[in-house]
Amino acid sequence: MSFTTLLIYGLIAALANIIGGWWISTHKSLNRALLKYSIAIGAGFMLAAVFLKVIPESFNLWRGADRASIGAMMLLLGGYLLIQFFEHTVAPHFHFGEEIHTSAMLPEHAAITAVGGLAIHTFFDGVSIASGFAINFQLGFLIFIAIMLHKIPEGFTVASIMLASGRERRAARWATLIVGGATLLGVLAIAILGARFEKIERYALPLSAGVTLYVAASDLIPEINNKDEGPLTSIVVFGGVALYYITDLILESL
Repeated sequence: MSFTTLLIYGLIAALANIIGGWWISTHKSLNRALLKYSIAIGAGFMLAAVFLKVIPESFNLWRGADRASIGAMMLLLGGYLLIQFFEHTVAPHFHFGEEIHTSAMLPEHAAITAVGGLAIHTFFDGVSIASGFAINFQLGFLIFIAIMLHKIPEGFTVASIMLASGRERRAARWATLIVGGATLLGVLAIAILGARFEKIERYALPLSAGVTLYVAASDLIPEINNKDEGPLTSIVVFGGVALYYITDLILESL
């Protein structure tokens, strides 16, 4: 894939963050049901993509290496723990989605720390997209769709955290630009480093898989499970898995 095309995918992903953040910063409220179901379908799609495509491909990249399975799994675990560290150690009280309870947040410095944690997360969104496309178009596009499904809620998160901490709307928008820019930076990092270092995706893909697994299993799934609104949300998660399967079939037929 050309550098320009890869850059376009990165820009689209970054813009989704910005759209979500600007929506929160210009509207007093949003459709809570829409947010809940978008998170649910994104969680299902991401879980299916990680377990059925990204992790198996990560093992393939390590095939033939000494202790190949250990190497891939250590990177997977490292990616998972990296986001755990930034979201819940560096930035405690992290909450995915729209933050409407100002008392749930720490003082203003906590909002800045939370934005930093989200920027690390979105950087690896970009790393995931670029690493997938470096291997083949089908993998890259599936990862791109998986990430896009949670990008707008991610924008909701960063903007609403800033607003809940007492910051102005302008600060919320700047925070959204920073988080979206981190996505593009992740794409550029792999595109540039890939031209200099052979097989960088061998390390980047399993590491970013751990990040994606954390977002799906530890951020998104608990968020929707905390909503006592019947079984429909859980059904939508399975709909996300079905959407992954349909998308994969379509890509294989092309």
